[in-house]
Amino acid sequence: MVAPAPAGAFYPTAEAGPGSGSIPGAGVSRPQRRALPVFSAVTVHAQPLPNGVEREAHWMAQAAATGRALAHLWEGTPGWAVPRSYTRAPAWPVHGQALRIRASGGGLVPMGPGLLNVSLVWCCDHGVGTSDAIYLALCDALCAALAQLDIVAAARAVEGSLCDGRYNLAAGGRKIAGIAQAWRRIAGAQVVLAHAVLLVDADVEALTAQANAVERALGRPQRYRATAATTIARLWCARHGRADAPEGFARTVRAAVAQRFAGATT
Repeated sequence: MVAPAPAGAFYPTAEAGPGSGSIPGAGVSRPQRRALPVFSAVTVHAQPLPNGVEREAHWMAQAAATGRALAHLWEGTPGWAVPRSYTRAPAWPVHGQALRIRASGGGLVPMGPGLLNVSLVWCCDHGVGTSDAIYLALCDALCAALAQLDIVAAARAVEGSLCDGRYNLAAGGRKIAGIAQAWRRIAGAQVVLAHAVLLVDADVEALTAQANAVERALGRPQRYRATAATTIARLWCARHGRADAPEGFARTVRAAVAQRFAGATT
């Protein structure tokens, strides 16, 4: 099991901004290199980003301008992100203005405490594979990170879960992460964004109730089941016979994921 990353363990970088850090990366494991690039840095944002969804567009432009493959781990402020297709919802003009429009597809995605966002950006001339290969490589990388926490996960659909898709990560039949993807041509470069949201220790029941309320307000038919999802913290507690996850557990999860994309073997 990977130990919690101590405060200040990550090396600061100018591009990351205050309260962030970067791990110089040698890349991911050899099988994943068939679809994912070697990431020049993994930036872990210590403070919640109120504009994380908008920052993804900036990171994509940065990848196009520099040719560097970058990984960002961040937590958003409370709210919801939706694909542009949601703007066609019947009540969007009334209720949609508070929602954040993201580049990738899928459905309604929560942002806020207890949710870890992973944003990977690179130019496709770095040896990128097909979209399915990218999904599978990202799933494999996240599964390897979770294995360090004694959690066995796999890619699969989970009916009734938030933003369900073939490339959810699930454990025990319940969703613990959602994965999405976007491709954009920027300044002549084809740029890929691969994004994941991990349910670390969020309140799944509250998020599900809120998601159903958002869908209802927009006049959309989608409804979700709280029992279709769980959190990494709950799985860890069940695995170790604990009532609560230890202090700093979310930091431990971030460290495990960051090390995976930085090419660490621990």
